[in-house]
Amino acid sequence: MSTPLRTRASRVVAAAAVASLLFPAAVAVAAPQHGPGPEHHRGSYLAATLAGRATLSADYLAEGPPSGAAASPANGRQGPWDGQVIPGFSAMVDNRDGTFWAQPDNGFGAKGNSADYLLRNYLVRPQWDTGRKGSGEIEVLDFIEYNDRNDVLDFEIVHEDTEERLLTGADFDIESLVRAADGTFWVGEEFGPFLLHFDADGTLLEAPYEFPDGKSPANPYLEPGEKPNVPSSRGFEALASSGRHLYPVVEGALADDEDVRRRWIYQFDTRRGEYTGKRWAYQTDREVNVIGDAFATGRDSMLLIERDDFEGDQSVIKRVYEIDLSRTDRDGYVRKELVVDALRIENPRGIDAGEGYGLGETFALPVQSFETVLFVDRDTLLIGNDNNYPGNDSRVTGTPDDTEMALVDLKKKRVTDDGVTVVGHRGASGYRPEHTLAAYETAINQCVDYIEPDVVSTKDGVLVARHENEIGGTTDVAAHPEYADRRTTRTIDGARITGWFTEDFTLAELRTLRAKERLPQVRPQNTPFDGLYQVPTLDEVLDLARNSRTCDGAPVGVYPETKHPTYFDSIGLSLEEPLVRELRRNGFDRADAPVIVQSFEVGNLQDLDEMTDVRLAQLVSSSGAPYDLVAAGDPRTYADLVTRRGLREIAGYADGIGAEKNVLIPRNADGTLRAPSPVIRDAHRAGLEVHAWTFRRENQFLAADFRSSTDPNGIGDMVGEVQVFLEAGLDGFFTDNPDLGAAAVS
Repeated sequence: MSTPLRTRASRVVAAAAVASLLFPAAVAVAAPQHGPGPEHHRGSYLAATLAGRATLSADYLAEGPPSGAAASPANGRQGPWDGQVIPGFSAMVDNRDGTFWAQPDNGFGAKGNSADYLLRNYLVRPQWDTGRKGSGEIEVLDFIEYNDRNDVLDFEIVHEDTEERLLTGADFDIESLVRAADGTFWVGEEFGPFLLHFDADGTLLEAPYEFPDGKSPANPYLEPGEKPNVPSSRGFEALASSGRHLYPVVEGALADDEDVRRRWIYQFDTRRGEYTGKRWAYQTDREVNVIGDAFATGRDSMLLIERDDFEGDQSVIKRVYEIDLSRTDRDGYVRKELVVDALRIENPRGIDAGEGYGLGETFALPVQSFETVLFVDRDTLLIGNDNNYPGNDSRVTGTPDDTEMALVDLKKKRVTDDGVTVVGHRGASGYRPEHTLAAYETAINQCVDYIEPDVVSTKDGVLVARHENEIGGTTDVAAHPEYADRRTTRTIDGARITGWFTEDFTLAELRTLRAKERLPQVRPQNTPFDGLYQVPTLDEVLDLARNSRTCDGAPVGVYPETKHPTYFDSIGLSLEEPLVRELRRNGFDRADAPVIVQSFEVGNLQDLDEMTDVRLAQLVSSSGAPYDLVAAGDPRTYADLVTRRGLREIAGYADGIGAEKNVLIPRNADGTLRAPSPVIRDAHRAGLEVHAWTFRRENQFLAADFRSSTDPNGIGDMVGEVQVFLEAGLDGFFTDNPDLGAAAVS
C-alpha cells in the first residue's frame, strides 16, 4: 500500500529543505512506495474535495495596448480587444501570502497571431469562494513584463528597435514557471523549446538554453531543410525544480520516438547552465495525451498533469499523477500514482453548483488546457486552467471559459467494500460510445468496481477493445474509401457476417478510425460523441484501470472477455497468449489482482486456468451452447452448464459465472419477473460467484414490472430491477448505466 500524501510530508523534512533551495514554494511529498504491480490501497486512500474556487472573467482586459487583432474569433468574441487579454494561466508560483505569480502563455497559440500580445507574469490574489465565504473573484494586483532590454537575444524580435524590447507571443511561447531562491524566474517555453532565465522584474538575464534533443518548427535557429524533432506546441509545457536542478518535461512525443506514448523528463543544472544528460521516460495513458504542468514534491518526486485535448463532456483524461524518478517499472517508465482525477472531485458545499458543466455535487475541471498544479499546503492542491481565449467553452457552450483557480483538499479515508461488484459494461456504454476510453473513464467516475473490455485481435496480433471483430457498426470505417475493398463476408461461430473485421487491419490502420454509437436509435444522446475517440488497445485499458481508483478508493478492476476464441485460433491469432502477456506486463497476472477473465466458450477458459492465476468466469446465455463445444460435437448446452453437475464442473476451472438475467430470474409470458431459478443458490453451493448481464435503463431491456411506458426507448426503473436480483443473492452485475447501478447498491 502506498503511503498517503497526508503522512508523507512529515517523513521527508530533509528532502523539503533541498527542494526549497530553488523553489521555496514546493511542498515535499515522500516518494510513493510502489510494489511490483498495480497499487492496492487496501486500508486507506486519498479523497479529493473542493475546498475553494475563484475565477477571473474571460473578458477581463489588463492595461496595455490592444491585443488579438489576428486571433481567431470564437464564442461571440472577435479581436482586437482594447487592452491585454489574459487567456488563462499556464503556470503559477505561490508567494505564501495569499498571492500568486500567475503566468499566461503566448496569447493566442501561434507566432502569426500573437505579435500584439505582451508576455507577462501577473500578481493575483484569489478571494476564495469556500461555500461559506469569499467572493470567488481573482484580483489582478500587478504584473511584470518580460523583456530583453539587455539585448541578450541574437535573433530579431517584434520590438527589436525599442528601448524596452518587450517580448511578445511572436517571440516566445512561455508555458511553465519556477522561482529560484534569489527571486529570479526560470521559464519553459515551446518555440525553441528553450529555458529562459529572467530577473525578478522580468528582464532576460542570459541567452536561451537550447533543448539538446531537437528543435520545434518555430525555432529561430532552425536551419533550412532541418527536420524539427519537437512537434509544434509540444515543448516545455511543464517545469519543476529541486535544489540546483530544473526538470523540464516535453509536452508530447518527440518526432523520432517510435513510442508515441513516451514523454521525456530532462534534468538541467542551473549552476553549470547546462543539461546533465539525464532523462526519464514517462508513459501517458493514451498516445494523444500531453503533459500540462509539473511540481516538485521531493528530491526525486513530482506531480505531473496529464490531460487530453478534449473539453466539456468530451473530456477523458484530466489527471494529476505523482511520479518517482528513482523508481521505474519493467518497461523503464517512471512509476506513477493517481493523486487527483480532476473530472471527479467531491463538492459537498455546492460551490458554484449549477453554473455550468462540471459544477454540481461533483466538481470537474473539464477544460481543454488543464495546466496548473501546485501544493499550497501539505494537504491542499491548487489547480487551474489556460482558457485559450476566446476559443474554449467547456462550462457553458457558446460562452468563453473564465480563468479558474480551485483548491482541492486531500484527505485520507478508509477503503470500503459494499460486497457487490458493479461492472461497467463496455464502459458506461449508456452514455458514451462503447469500448472507448471515454466510456471506461465515465464508468469509473460513476463508481464501478470493474470496467469490461471485449477483446479481439488485429492483423498484427494486438488485442483491442471491440464488442465484435466486425467493426462496421461501431466505427466510421464505412466512411473511409481506402478501406472499401476490405468489406467482406466471414463465418463467425457458424453465422455468416458481412462487414469489416479487425483481423484485416493492422493497429496503425485501426488508429485512423473513430468510434461511433452502436445503437443510435436507442441512444441518440451518444451520437454527438461519434468520430471523437480511437479504438483502444487492451494495454491502454489496463493502464487506465491500474492508474485509477474506484469511488471507494480501491483499485479499478478489469473484466476482459475473449471474443470468438475458437474462430481466432482458426486464423492463427490466438487470444489467450497475448492476453496473459498483457496482464503480466501490466502487473495484473496474480491471484489477488483485480481481474476477471470471461468467455462464452469453455475450452479457452480451461486453457487460461493453466496459464494464469487471475480469476475466471464462465459466461452463460439463456439459449444455445458454447461454440467450442458445438464445433467439437459436444452436445452440452448453456442450460446443461447451470445444472448442479454443470456448475460443479465449472468450479473446476473457473471462479464464477456471468449469466444472462433470464437464467437467474426468468420472465413470465407477459414479460414480468418470475421467482428466481435455483442457479444462484446452486452456484454458491459450488463455490462460484454469480454476476448477471446486462442491466440497462431503456424499457425494451427491462422486465415489464419496471417499464415506464410502451416506448421501447423510454427510461424505466433499472434501479428497482437490479434490487430484485440483489435480493435473490446476486453477487454482482454488468450495466450500461453505472450511475444507476451504484444507486441500486447504495
